[in-house]
Amino acid sequence: MTGGGKRRPRGAAGPAGEQCEKNGDVKKRKSTQADIPDHLHQEAETCYRLRLPEDFYQFWKFCEELDPEKPSDALVSSVGLALVGPYDILAGKHKKAKSTDVNFNLHWRFFYDPPEFQTILVGDSKTQYHMGYFRDVPDELPVWVGANEAKKGCVISQMGDNVFAAVKLYLSKKIKEVTDKKKNAILKDIDEKLTRTAKELGYSLEQKTMKMKQRDKKVVTKAFHGAGLVVPVDKNDVGYRELPETNANLKKICKAIVDAPTDDERLKAFAPIQEMLTFVQFANDECDYGMGYELGMDLFCYGSHYFHKTVGQLLPLAYTLLKRSLFAEIIEAHLAGRREEQLDQLAP
Repeated sequence: MTGGGKRRPRGAAGPAGEQCEKNGDVKKRKSTQADIPDHLHQEAETCYRLRLPEDFYQFWKFCEELDPEKPSDALVSSVGLALVGPYDILAGKHKKAKSTDVNFNLHWRFFYDPPEFQTILVGDSKTQYHMGYFRDVPDELPVWVGANEAKKGCVISQMGDNVFAAVKLYLSKKIKEVTDKKKNAILKDIDEKLTRTAKELGYSLEQKTMKMKQRDKKVVTKAFHGAGLVVPVDKNDVGYRELPETNANLKKICKAIVDAPTDDERLKAFAPIQEMLTFVQFANDECDYGMGYELGMDLFCYGSHYFHKTVGQLLPLAYTLLKRSLFAEIIEAHLAGRREEQLDQLAP
């Protein structure tokens, strides 16, 4: 593909332990923050090569108060949520991992999770309900917490701009659904504790904060997952150009490809995508990197293996052009081993 698509050298990811201890670039923390040992902060952020927001650590402290022995499971029996992903590092699970070569960016990465999504909580395994931080740019903090049910599709719903808000929203729904008085009382008790802690720490419990509304204004397209894509667009409108097809039409094109009875038919059905790939090349040449980003993301979200090769051409290049090289690495690794089950990379 055109558009300066030279691959960047990959960040050398050594074995899990080694990789996690290279923590020189993690900033020193202020004493007012959650009282968690510095080395754990550094390990969590170095393993993922992503900065984690303060609410992540404060929520761990909250769960420690609920269950000092096993904070990761503090909400399992009552709420049905387990703390996973970077929380596994705070819990020391990575020290017991069988494999020394863990790719943390695939740890609890569900089938439809784009590189922007980092799982931190898992719920009902039947629907593969999970929550995670959503970032537009790898070297910035998350813009909000989202939720997805991978067994139902690619849609990511917004749950507030911190983990307390997300769990509170989840709890509110659960309290309405649970009819057993005893279980309901337990949920209400957790809800009260969580609300009190969040207020003391100054976290908003709104599902849609002002900060999230401001981010919405920067979204150039919703994409199939509904979370929206953000790319820099300058005053001359350079940065993004629309795909020639609506979302509904693009889904029809994808369906025709997936449902084609023969390979010949499938090749014919691919013609509109081929044409769009040519438009993406022109767009990349003219610095409208958002077009290839959108097409690649939509095809990834459609979920069929027939699109993996095209996604592998579009997204790593788009991320590299947008200077989001960690996301390019994540999508390549995810496409190479995209699966629906066995997502816990630290499972014994």
